[in-house]
Amino acid sequence: MPSSSHRAPTSPRRVLVTGAASGLGLALVRAFVARGDQVLATDLQAERPDVLPSAAAYLPLDVRSDDAWGAALAHVRETWGGLDLLVNNAGVAAGGRIDVATMDEWRWIVDINLLGVVRGCRTFTPLFKEQRSGHIVNTASLAGLVHAPGMSAYNTVKAGVVALSETLSHELAPHGIDVSVVCPSFFRTNLGDSFQGADTEMEDAGRRMVSGSRRSAEQVAQTVVRGIDARRDVILTDREGHVAWRAKRFVRPAYTAVMKRAAAKRLGA
Repeated sequence: MPSSSHRAPTSPRRVLVTGAASGLGLALVRAFVARGDQVLATDLQAERPDVLPSAAAYLPLDVRSDDAWGAALAHVRETWGGLDLLVNNAGVAAGGRIDVATMDEWRWIVDINLLGVVRGCRTFTPLFKEQRSGHIVNTASLAGLVHAPGMSAYNTVKAGVVALSETLSHELAPHGIDVSVVCPSFFRTNLGDSFQGADTEMEDAGRRMVSGSRRSAEQVAQTVVRGIDARRDVILTDREGHVAWRAKRFVRPAYTAVMKRAAAKRLGA
């Protein structure tokens, strides 16, 4: 994966994290606070979640709401006078075969996982351009790079986040703005709680893969923070991700064969 010679920051950063009350978002908030950054944690809850570290500020933010994003921008300007790092992390999970998942499920996950990230980027890019600095970090998934069967909606929105991030990394570079995309494979988190939809068989399989992972959100967060410090364009967080991504890029016939075997095993014919 591409990397840079940038050194880790030596002064506290001003950081906004969405989806910060659980899972990877919470682990990232704790990691940023531990290194002395100023952190604004955001999530859906109207009241401050008890799990957040006391040093982190909190603001309710529904990533589906343009007004909520506008309020977050106003808060950042008034409180800090700017922002150094935007982490678009909020997301939900969905699994479903193309002929089972409903169009309402598609609209739901697109609005949160893809358009939620788009709204964050659109909201804060003008501020970053004013500053001539800033770093956007978008949480996608290994599913955005490697597309397993039975997860068409989730794969599609995460691939969209990868494409958006790559596009913006080129588009915003002349303005001094970095863009990274995070692509973890399965790790232990409560993401499975957000599963909803008609294809209960695929969703049960997804929950088992999440709960059975050996990696914790804290371990993934530490890798992500190192990737952010290095200004990596794509941040892969585990060995499985590196192997799968390289197989798809360099050994495509073998990759395709594995995916077809997985479809035959999981979905039947």
